[in-house]
Amino acid sequence: MTVSTSPVSFIYHSPLGKLRLIEKQGFLKQADFIEELPEEEISSKKPQQPISSFLRKVCLQLDEYFSGNLQHFELPLNPQGTPFQRSAWKALLRIPYGETRSYLQQAQAIENPKAVRAIGNANSKNPISIIIPCHRVIGKNGTLTGYAGGIERKNKLLELERCFKPVQKN
Repeated sequence: MTVSTSPVSFIYHSPLGKLRLIEKQGFLKQADFIEELPEEEISSKKPQQPISSFLRKVCLQLDEYFSGNLQHFELPLNPQGTPFQRSAWKALLRIPYGETRSYLQQAQAIENPKAVRAIGNANSKNPISIIIPCHRVIGKNGTLTGYAGGIERKNKLLELERCFKPVQKN
């Protein structure tokens, strides 16, 4: 099996809107909500290519997530960012399904408790929505704060996870 060195994209139609998925060399590089395709993508659009087996796997896992049957994605990720951003995004991956953390708690998780604003900025640049779950970070008073996909989507993602979160036994 050969892996393309050029980025391959696909539009996934989620219950919350279109997600543009971008794969490069067998890694997911981007998954972001879009309202419409940017003009340059429309004008340079080639005939629709078949979806790659990798992006098909991403779509299947997203389907399972939205149906409540998947709580942890198993995908090779390669988000592009600074070392600080990547450490913030790794901390996001450790927030359990159906739970939330504050920006302060996320900063503490990377052993940099004074970096609360920098954490918020890094989260806003997260290129892989849902799969790197920045929607699980809320204000320290419990309020929903910024989300690149919109607060309404953030709220719906948190509601979805609360509905399907397994009940813990004591």
